[in-house]
This record gives sequence, C-alpha cells and structure tokens, in this order.
Amino acid sequence: MLIQDLHIILKVAEFRSITAAANSLDMRMATASAAVKRVEAALGVELFVRTTRQLRLSPAGERYLPQCELAVQLLDNAQQNAQEDLDVLKGEIRIALSSDLGRNVVTPWLDDFLLLYPDVALRSNITDSNIDFYRDSVDMALRYGEPSDASMYGFRICSIPRVLCATQSYLDKNGVPTTPDELINHNGLFYQLQDIVQNEWRFSHQDQSHKVKLKGNRASNDGDLVRRWCVSGHGFAIKSCLDMADDLLTGRVVNVMQEYKPTATELWLVCPSRQSITPTVRLLRDYFREKTQQLLSQLVEHGVLNKQDIK
Repeated sequence: MLIQDLHIILKVAEFRSITAAANSLDMRMATASAAVKRVEAALGVELFVRTTRQLRLSPAGERYLPQCELAVQLLDNAQQNAQEDLDVLKGEIRIALSSDLGRNVVTPWLDDFLLLYPDVALRSNITDSNIDFYRDSVDMALRYGEPSDASMYGFRICSIPRVLCATQSYLDKNGVPTTPDELINHNGLFYQLQDIVQNEWRFSHQDQSHKVKLKGNRASNDGDLVRRWCVSGHGFAIKSCLDMADDLLTGRVVNVMQEYKPTATELWLVCPSRQSITPTVRLLRDYFREKTQQLLSQLVEHGVLNKQDIK
C-alpha cells in the first residue's frame, strides 16, 4: 500500500468528494479514484459509501481513517526526521493562530520564514476558537496559555505581559485613571470567551492584587476586533503586549497605569502529541522565541514595558 494513496484517502475523507480531493492535490480525478480503489482492495472493505449526491465514510471507514491519519503522520514525521541533517526544509506548515496575534504579528514573521525556506508551504488557520488538531487538519497551534490537555505536547515560547491600553484622544476626553477603582468610570472593551464576557479585570501592585468589574458597550469573541475598537478610541482594553506592539510603538495607543500590572500570560507552541514534533516544529519554536524576544526588547527600549516585566 503506497503512502501517497493514503494521503489521497485522507483528502477524500476531508472533502467528502473524490473530485474536490483531486483538485486539492492537483491531480486528475481518475488518479485519485484509482488510489481509493487500491486501498479498499488491499483492505478488503469499502471505506466510503457512494450515492448520486454525496460520498460519506462507511462504518469501516469511520474506524480506519483516524488510525490511518495517525500512521501517515508518523510516516511523514519519520521522513522529515531522516532529512533533519540536510540543509533543506520541505513540506507544509499547517498552523492555527489566534485572530489578533496571527493576523498582525505572526503572519509577517511566517512570510519572512517562507522566504528563508522556499520549499516550504503554509496553511494558516486563523481563529480564536478551540482547535481540534485532527478535525481542523493542523499540525501545531501558537496559543496564549499553557495547554490544559495532558495528552498534548507544547513548547513555552515566552512570558507575555498584558497591558491596559487606550488612545490619547480617549484619555484627553475622559481623563486618565490612576488606580483600578477609577476604571469603573470608563468604558471597557471586552473579549468574550465561550459566551463569558471578560469584564472583571485583575491587577497586581506592590505584591497586592486588585480586581475591578467594568461596564462597557462593546464585547467580541474576536481579539482583533477588540484591538480595533481600542485603536479607534472607544475605551480601554486589556491586551497582550504582542497584540498591541505596533500600536504601542507608533503611539496609536498608550500603556496606562503601568505600575498596576494586568495578569500576565504565556505564549506556547502546541502539538497534538510528542510524535508530531518534527524538525519544522522545532525550527519554528526557535524562530518564534527569537522574534518574540526582539519585539519585547523593542517595547522595553521605547519605555512601553519595564525590563523586569520580561521573564
């Protein structure tokens, strides 16, 4: 059984169509159809139920495909590991990125990465929703927060300070708060996670914790939209300093109440298992560490962050 045939089988299962799978793989439909027939003949079962309107997995296909996907992934990883000492990086990067970080920070980094490695292709999944690695067909995810699933494997990229941001025009019009309690007189711009509006903000100051519940007229489950509202002068937002880096460095927003620190987070590169860690993953881990450190250092140099904020 050819591994290329298994790749075709997985594409047919993904698209529920031999034609769509063939188009995705840039091959003739007859070639893809022949691969499906060869695999089914080798197994002695039908993996797909075909009707005039659709193609769906058979019960045997439902059992076989998840294990087939794992096997193909292991074989692909083995091939990449065998080429680890070669000065050539090939293949496809399938990565999930959060909306704000992905669009505004990491995508330009990945553009530069592709220039360094022209034989690498990129498939980027931009979403703030939870990722299912197998359902969403991604190999890794760059996410805020340590992975909570013990079966996953992750690399900590760095610690990320959060910042309380607003535009200077908003502050000129509404005043500058000096303590968290004064924020109750201001408009909050909230991130919404799984139907929970994050309108209770926590700060630390001189080993003491402070929390305040704000009122606000805008909330979204898209972090990039919250950033845009903030840059447009609609109120205060608490955001990762990476998400807001360009806005902070160019003066579109300012870091307010710097002595009161919002709860920090961490940036992690997460994979579904230890077996899924390839030379590409390790190279990206080091690349992201280098890029984040450069950006954090810029924020320190411009006085946006204090040096002790970076751990």
